[in-house]
Amino acid sequence: MESWGQHLRFAARQLRRNPGFTVTVIITLALSIGANTAIFSLVNALMLKSLPYSHPERLGTIYTRITGSRASDERHGLNGEQWELLRDNVPALISAVSSRGTSGVNLKWGSQVQYLRAGRISANYLDVLAIQPMIGRSFSPDEDRRHGPKATILSFSLWRNTFSSNPNILGQAILLKGEPYTVISVLPEGTTTPLNADLYTALQPSRDGEGGGTNFESITRLRDGATWQEADGEINRTWSVRAHRYESTNNPGVQVTYHSVPLQKGQTDILRPQVLALMLAAGFILLIACANLAGLTLVRMMRRTSEVATRLALGASRWQIQKQFWIENLLLALVGGAAGIGVGLLILRGLLLLLPEHFLPVARVPLDGRVMAFTLVVSLLTSILFGMLPALATRNVDLRSSMGSRAVAKVGSLRQTLIVGEVALTVVLLAASGLLIRTLIHLETLPPGFNPNGVMTAKASLDDARFHDPAAFRKLLDEGTAAMRQIPGVQNAAVGLSLPYERTLNAGVTLSDGKEAGQQDGTDLVYVTPGYFGTLQMPVLAGRVFTDDDGPNAQHVTVVNQAFARKFYGGANPVGRYINKDMVIVGEVADVSVSSGLYEGAPLMSEQAMYIPAAQVNAQSLSLVHVWFQPDWVVRTAGPVEGLTAQMQRALASADPNLPFSGFYSMQDLLAKTLVMQRVEVALLGAMAALALLLSAVGIFALVANMVAQRTREIGIRMALGSTVGQAMVQVGRSGAGASCVGLFVGLVLCAGALRVMRSVLYGVGVYDAPTLSTVVLTLLLVTLLATTLPTLRIAKIDPANTLREE
Repeated sequence: MESWGQHLRFAARQLRRNPGFTVTVIITLALSIGANTAIFSLVNALMLKSLPYSHPERLGTIYTRITGSRASDERHGLNGEQWELLRDNVPALISAVSSRGTSGVNLKWGSQVQYLRAGRISANYLDVLAIQPMIGRSFSPDEDRRHGPKATILSFSLWRNTFSSNPNILGQAILLKGEPYTVISVLPEGTTTPLNADLYTALQPSRDGEGGGTNFESITRLRDGATWQEADGEINRTWSVRAHRYESTNNPGVQVTYHSVPLQKGQTDILRPQVLALMLAAGFILLIACANLAGLTLVRMMRRTSEVATRLALGASRWQIQKQFWIENLLLALVGGAAGIGVGLLILRGLLLLLPEHFLPVARVPLDGRVMAFTLVVSLLTSILFGMLPALATRNVDLRSSMGSRAVAKVGSLRQTLIVGEVALTVVLLAASGLLIRTLIHLETLPPGFNPNGVMTAKASLDDARFHDPAAFRKLLDEGTAAMRQIPGVQNAAVGLSLPYERTLNAGVTLSDGKEAGQQDGTDLVYVTPGYFGTLQMPVLAGRVFTDDDGPNAQHVTVVNQAFARKFYGGANPVGRYINKDMVIVGEVADVSVSSGLYEGAPLMSEQAMYIPAAQVNAQSLSLVHVWFQPDWVVRTAGPVEGLTAQMQRALASADPNLPFSGFYSMQDLLAKTLVMQRVEVALLGAMAALALLLSAVGIFALVANMVAQRTREIGIRMALGSTVGQAMVQVGRSGAGASCVGLFVGLVLCAGALRVMRSVLYGVGVYDAPTLSTVVLTLLLVTLLATTLPTLRIAKIDPANTLREE
């Protein structure tokens, strides 16, 4: 221990005597380890950390495996029939279902109206998660039946913040969704669920209405003594008797089976590829940093050759000297790792700020013990990686020559090899980030199909018993839009169930006349008020748009978009054609970009859509669609949209003082919300690629600078014999330029295979996009030119006369 203490004290003194080297190494390690720590925190929270429930290994969800021409293995959405069969005929599982996500609701308590996120869950939901309410009980089977008693469960934060931790809240009625709901329980502090809502209401699933589609998500718990294989067998036998197997629709000859997967996998499956790709990129950063630091440490070791030779002459063993180098590297790595934790925390906070609220399927992303252990392991690994070559190089030290020219040349070759590796990995990262940037630009510059400038939108939850009545719904829309048109500077106002860039409601459509009669398919469905198309300035291609005459008692009409006419009528004029028996098409408008719900593809695309007058929506549809969608109030103004929000809220309050807006958005906000994952990927991978480029530039600069320092005497003699400054600069700089060019070639070869895995996240750009790869090549060449030219400028200061006098 005393010997180790001496080595540590000596290592600390050496690092203090070389502050430039020490600070460079620590900063490089802090950035590279910090990036790995931040991304691993996501991996840990999403994939490694156990769910915060009792026996999480017994929790699962159901996946559908389809084999055939269009194979897939995805989380299964249930309809009402499947839920009843699962609940009643699979004894190996305790099962529950919920809505696919949270929905917006309005709570009135006292004089305050508050917008909240509500989760809708079946009776056994908390039992499956093994969550015991702090006070109260779970939903009863009666409360979970259709038209059952209205009841709600509060989260701890809502109970504390809104109800002031009232211990007598149980049994009290609160006005929720326009109706009195009885509070039956409060969840414990810190409780999380897959929905993470402010409060919970009973789902009341059935085969009708919402249960007619695949709108439920399942969670299951394996009963004691049962196995997952038994459960899967029971599920497949039970669901084989279903009346309609929608999984095989339009996919004949396929085989469909169902299997259970851990709930954690089901919750994180969508994000898993992106997070693992970021972890791989962070690993590249670490390798580049280690190669860079290995080169710097090699140079430092060369400068300590005389010290090593002296210690060998005084009786020190080569193992003792190598141990000293390892300890110095370890000390640097541990200090860099400690700094990396701080950097990682900053990076993680910045990343979480980039993501929308409630975007991640986990409540927290902590820097816990596993993350700290990962950082420690990474620090030790970097100590080995960047310290291996310098420590082993001490074995070449010769007592008589104290490292001759051959050893110097060997070290130079090693450094060039490291530069080749750095540049190759940098090329891959630059190309990957470039492709993502090109994809984001493509998506952001798609023709919108309307004029997004000067538009402000606001959302409000109409999941409210007061607005299930079509007459009250129409009154709200008419009075609200009329009041908004009176706002100074507002040119027009309207309401739509959804807007461009957003996810739309999907519905079935049946063609009713012509040779296409009887054809059925899916389409987007949007209810709108008469001013919708004019407010958005959507071009009308044929026919007319809605007027105030298209009321509840008038002929049912619809306006379709160009994609609808192209898909169902071959691009012919659709005006006058009938769909859904008695609905006539009166107009055709241009396509707009939406977040697709019909097809797997790009985040934004144009797909068939039909618009219907809001005045012609019936009560059943109103009560159903407003559970899933919050309609948009949209205004167009001649001036800036800033400052409109308060006036829009007052205008809505004039129609209903108990209806708050849940959020205000410009059209750019909606576009950014839809493309949030692409923006985060670009930000993270772009930052990593920029860091890799910086590290590579530093490595090339250091290599050439060291060559200049080592060959100053030789360069002076050559210049005295007639060599020019330019020739000397080229001769020295070509070592860095040559290594960089070889690395560029190797990196392009690696791209040929590595970029193929990005096909699924690229839209509007090919994997081997020529402009992207050309930009990468030009960027590397420019950085190489700068990194080799700047250190060679010192050659101009060499005085050949002084060199000869020293000789």
